[in-house]
Amino acid sequence: MSSPPFPRPIETRSRFAGLLAATAVGVYLLVIVGATTSLTNAVTACTSWPVCAPPTDPLSQTELAIAWGHRIAAVLVGLLLIGTTLVAAIGDATRRVRYALYAAVALYPVQVAVGAATATMGPQALIPGLHLTIGVAIFAFVVLALAWDLEVTTGSSDDRMEPPEPIDTSDASPRQLPDGGFARARLTAYAYFKMMKPRLMWLLCLVAAAGMALAAGPDLEAPTIVATLGGGVLAIGASGTFNHVLERDIDKQMSRTADRPLATDLVPVRNALLFGLFLTAASMTVFLSINALAAALGLVAILFYSVVYTLLLKPNTVQNTVIGGVAGALPALIGWAAVTNEIGVPALALAGLIFLWTPAHFYNLALAYQDDYARGGFPMMPVVRGETVTRKHILYYIGATLVGAVALVWLTDLGALYSVTVVCFGGLFLWFAVDLHFEQTERAAFRAFHASNAFLGAVLVAILVDALVVIA
Repeated sequence: MSSPPFPRPIETRSRFAGLLAATAVGVYLLVIVGATTSLTNAVTACTSWPVCAPPTDPLSQTELAIAWGHRIAAVLVGLLLIGTTLVAAIGDATRRVRYALYAAVALYPVQVAVGAATATMGPQALIPGLHLTIGVAIFAFVVLALAWDLEVTTGSSDDRMEPPEPIDTSDASPRQLPDGGFARARLTAYAYFKMMKPRLMWLLCLVAAAGMALAAGPDLEAPTIVATLGGGVLAIGASGTFNHVLERDIDKQMSRTADRPLATDLVPVRNALLFGLFLTAASMTVFLSINALAAALGLVAILFYSVVYTLLLKPNTVQNTVIGGVAGALPALIGWAAVTNEIGVPALALAGLIFLWTPAHFYNLALAYQDDYARGGFPMMPVVRGETVTRKHILYYIGATLVGAVALVWLTDLGALYSVTVVCFGGLFLWFAVDLHFEQTERAAFRAFHASNAFLGAVLVAILVDALVVIA
């Protein structure tokens, strides 16, 4: 009887992966709590180390609790990191997994020393941001260890798929409209509505709303909200319509898109183009009622999604989803510009968060629909490089997304609600990504996809509440 690959009570590779995931979440919790401690000025409530002397000012009790929480978390997470590293060293972990954990453990006392110096000598005694930078580096090493371990444990050396047989559309007949006038009108109206890709609207509008909230806080005015979101909905509709027009022939080859209005000839191409141009003009008109910068960014978003992503990136490069994340990030800049008539650093940080989240989000969908994408000729990551590489990159981008969320804390006045939301939903997102490595089914891919939506939706709502309510 062979011995287990890891010592008790871990024993199995799946449990070790769970331990690595828990360690990653723990380190991330410590990083974001540390950033919150710094920004809430809680570090000044405790200028002794390693224990905190009682404050003389009763009003600093909250800050003292935050500082104590940070130090207790540092002890617990440190023990967890050491324990995980020992399990990897004794067990059957690969060399690069062990080395990544060794690097994280080596940096941990440096992190503690920097934290102690910051507490006793003040935040300006050392290089600003050094404590946070080291924490992010530790988190990155743990995420790398997790991704590399899962690659070996659950992956395959070559799981790229063979292109499926194309769908024969030679006998396909145009979709017939119903005889009744009302039924025809309703079906036609729904077809135009479907071309606007309404499923994308709620999340992108939340991104724009978060950009506005970060820029204006509780002073955000209703007319700005209405105009920005109205222009955004029209711009998304225009982009979606042009996408339907440009991909109408490929849509016929893919099961998930074969019933689209232009793929079934329900809407004539000329009418769809005119509709897209109308939506573009309407969007620009609404944005110009705010300012020219918002209108320019809106036009860039339409052109980027319709031309750069749909025509150039999507059919030609495996990095289409990564670079295409610019389209989803632009609403953050539009929301900020609508309030300030400029592009600020917090807006860029929010846009960066969306950009990094996009591959971690979309690769799950690419895994679920890889047959369709292969049939359509799109070089998506699972089709070109295989499922194992795709799942590994999902973890990479989840880690990068969480780092982006920390940067947003550092650059804004977001508080505890945002931090708690990011940790809880980030941990959920990471959990489903790890589960995807072991289950490797379409159902698991969809669970991870929905977890990514839940993460970003919850984070954006937390930004709105923190910026509009808590700060007020």
